Amino acid sequence: MNASVSETTSASVSEIPSASVSLSAFVRICADNIISPIDDRLYSSFIEHMGRAVYGGIFEPEHPAADTQGFRTDVSEQIEKLRLSHIRYPGGNFLSGYQWEDGVGDRAARPVRRDLAWFAVEPNQVGINEFAAYCKKIGIKPMMGVNLGTRGPQDAANLLEYCNVESGTYYSDLRRSHGYEEPHDIKLWCLGNEMDGPWQICAKTAEEYGRIACETAKMMKWMDPAIELVACGSSYRTMPSYGTWERTVLRHCHQYVDYLSLHQYYQNSDGDIPSFLARSNEMDSFIKEVAGICREVKQEKGTAHDVFLSFDEWNVWYHFQKAGIEPEKWTIGRPIEEEVYDFADALLVGSMLTTLINNADVVKIACLAQLVNTIAPIMTENNGRVWLQTTYYPFLYTSLYGRGTALAAEISGPVYDCAAGSGISYLDCAAVLSDDHTFLTLFLINKHLSESLQTAVSLPGFTPLHIAEHITLAGFSLNAVNTADASPVLPVTNQTVAGQMADGQMASDRTDCRLTADRLEISLPAASWQMIQIAIM
Repeated sequence: MNASVSETTSASVSEIPSASVSLSAFVRICADNIISPIDDRLYSSFIEHMGRAVYGGIFEPEHPAADTQGFRTDVSEQIEKLRLSHIRYPGGNFLSGYQWEDGVGDRAARPVRRDLAWFAVEPNQVGINEFAAYCKKIGIKPMMGVNLGTRGPQDAANLLEYCNVESGTYYSDLRRSHGYEEPHDIKLWCLGNEMDGPWQICAKTAEEYGRIACETAKMMKWMDPAIELVACGSSYRTMPSYGTWERTVLRHCHQYVDYLSLHQYYQNSDGDIPSFLARSNEMDSFIKEVAGICREVKQEKGTAHDVFLSFDEWNVWYHFQKAGIEPEKWTIGRPIEEEVYDFADALLVGSMLTTLINNADVVKIACLAQLVNTIAPIMTENNGRVWLQTTYYPFLYTSLYGRGTALAAEISGPVYDCAAGSGISYLDCAAVLSDDHTFLTLFLINKHLSESLQTAVSLPGFTPLHIAEHITLAGFSLNAVNTADASPVLPVTNQTVAGQMADGQMASDRTDCRLTADRLEISLPAASWQMIQIAIM
């Protein structure tokens, strides 16, 4: 069961309570109200050959911090902190025109080509081998894509053979001749990218894609039965073919694939912050709709095989487009889609992460898109500095503390109406029980822009000991941003003062947080994100 909202108070945007009104909410989290174990792959990301994600992002051989392979170690340090499970690569739209053979072998002999997806020049100095080795070095696994735009099943099988077969075949021996004797052993693969989109190189109808995805999946699983495959769902929820696309594709390839993809980016072009912060509710509905279609086709097929969801592109994306910037075409590392994220974006990213946790029963993979420079939490200067955007922090702490088992959070509290929907809860919450059952972690977002939310969290079935960690993002202007020169939006670690209650129970007192017996009481500041880790027994 997923987090639910009880509409005990309803107010339109124009009826937001004044400062004299005290708002309160109640959350109940039971130890036995389990959603699902959380797949570590929920905390993954995405690097495409797009903009400066690769060239000038993770890879810059002339940079003072570059390693012997040309990868920036100052960028790697910030990536490693996120504890990512996988990085999806090499696209994205780029994938549908990519010839993987261009990026292997002698770097000096690799062809330079025009990339028609992003109107840039691709020098092919980073390819499959370099990226796989980079991932291994920083402790992350690749989530590899195969080109089903300009290419097809045989090329996909060839790439898999190149990556995963040890030796003794043409493509495995070709890899060895390129200096990589050990196979990359990549186990997670995407069957193309956004193939329903008219912007995609060699876009396809649902029937066309369903057939090629089925035949590609067959060949790839015959080549390596241990791999898992992600089929393309709709590019976003409002695509004209949404729903029909999912059903058609799954009817073709259900038995051969393991996941269906979802992609969604949210915008705030009109400045309607309440509606913008409500987009995580849309994300929740999107997930539930696609999961329902997967169950429907499973029933049609009469099979025990489940197809789960891979939300392998999600983020906020609109600032760069709104500014109307058009960098010069046909350059290497063309600086496109370099979003400057503000604090409002960080709040929505935090809410989207709670949505993913609260749907952990069906969403097994999720990729924040992207990772460096291009719609990314990590930014760089060419031959210069690296810095962290506002959105880095909710992802960082959710990745660090949001592992274990997702528990349902039953919420009662004030709601509001807006352009994005009605009955939107001001409070978002996700709860995670650690694998060793020694910590319960809460993620709490107050979406109210001017009022704090007095929140009581009931914890039946738990014996809380103390608050082990409490991280807060609050008190910032909604349009505050971090830059290379200044980072005003930073998390605060709240300090614990432990005391003894009269009844013998331990309490942890903070300026805004108190834990007694099986109850947590906290005042959530207006427009805030919080992570509270509670030690339990």
